[in-house]
Amino acid sequence: MRHSGAPSPSSRSDRPRRPRRWILPRLTLRFRVSLLFGLGALMVTVALSLITHELTRDNLLSRREEISLARVFFNAIQVSRLSGEETTEERLRELVQDLYTPLGARPVIRFGEQWISANPVEFSEPQIRQSLKDSVAAGVAAQMRYAVNETPFMVIGLPYPQINAAYYEAVPLTDIDDTLSALRITLLTSSAITVLLAIGIGIWAAQRTVRPLADIGEAAEAIAAGDLSTRLEGIDPDLERLSRSFNQMASALEERIERDARFASNVSHELRSPLMALTASMEVLNHRKSELPERSQTALNLIASDLEHFKQLVTDLLEISRYDVGVAALELEEFNIAEFLQQALRAGGYDVKVAISKDVSEVMLRADRRRLAQVIANLLENAEQYGGGAVEVRVERAGPMLEIHVIDEGPGVAKADQKVIFDRFFRGKDHSGVAGTGLGLALVTEHVKLHGGSVRVQGRPGGGRGACFVVSLPTPVES
Repeated sequence: MRHSGAPSPSSRSDRPRRPRRWILPRLTLRFRVSLLFGLGALMVTVALSLITHELTRDNLLSRREEISLARVFFNAIQVSRLSGEETTEERLRELVQDLYTPLGARPVIRFGEQWISANPVEFSEPQIRQSLKDSVAAGVAAQMRYAVNETPFMVIGLPYPQINAAYYEAVPLTDIDDTLSALRITLLTSSAITVLLAIGIGIWAAQRTVRPLADIGEAAEAIAAGDLSTRLEGIDPDLERLSRSFNQMASALEERIERDARFASNVSHELRSPLMALTASMEVLNHRKSELPERSQTALNLIASDLEHFKQLVTDLLEISRYDVGVAALELEEFNIAEFLQQALRAGGYDVKVAISKDVSEVMLRADRRRLAQVIANLLENAEQYGGGAVEVRVERAGPMLEIHVIDEGPGVAKADQKVIFDRFFRGKDHSGVAGTGLGLALVTEHVKLHGGSVRVQGRPGGGRGACFVVSLPTPVES
């Protein structure tokens, strides 16, 4: 039994390749609606213009043909009355001159082998198409429309075989051509105006159509920015169901966040009370630590270390939960960036070189001092735990941003870890046993993001061993 399996290489190569699909840029809804109105108006106006032009042309030509045939038959009767004695060239010329041609027609008489034209310069025997001559010579009345010296004519030919004669008359169609040209210009102008008007109506209709969606988008952006009281009001009746669902979702979200905020507040209160009691108890035990046996002292040290870790973990969790429930807010104040960094380093007991470029040494930064101080402290602590301690803190401008670089001489951060190092509870595979809550860099990200900035990690400037954490903050206020 034959089983289906993976195709052989030869069978893959024999398969026809699918044609590549050209990916066109996505058009906005407003543009598509306006384009649809414009194309619709264009198709309608083109169709109406073609119909109008052709009907007018046929009507004018039919009318001209009726009038011309009536006159041609009248003139042909005069020619049919000729007899052999009256067919001198002079007599034929007199007859041609006497024929009734009010529309500027050009008559031509053939009698035997003689061709007599009223105006040989404008129209004579050489300008008559041979096919028309052949039809008339065969005894069949015929007519043709063609241009002579770029002038349109309708040429009519009537045979009189009984006297070996024929009468031709060329009727100019210049006035009809001029009328049709003027009509074409009028139709093109009206079509262009109609299309532009339709596009204008399409733009107006698209704006009216998209406006409720834009209102919904603005409301969603406001909610995402933290304004949970935003609601949709006075929206289009056709979108009432969507509006009602959106408002219900916003209300549910607001209630959920308020409930989470209350929960975080309650947890904070409930956890801090026993933590304070445990801390006080640990202080009492530490005072009498020397009275305890050696094994009890070791256990006490472990408990004290775990308690400090637990206190820090609770503090970080409560801090980051404020971001999760959207209740974190900045307390902005202006301060000198150079002085601030010196104070932050002294507060943490760090002896680190500070390099501040001249163009930012007097800069007054508008930010939340407490949160920014925690950013610096967390980065210095991270360098202490994973990079052997920071060796330099550098401040410089980068276009419209102010950048704070915290540089260490540790093993650096692998390329694969540079994007995930700021995730919560992330620990590199080589640092799983290092003390810490795993939330320090995540809090750095949240604090900086709240200021409208960003944070990243890269290799040490100029190469060499170490990592560089870069905090980018919006353009500061110049002093």
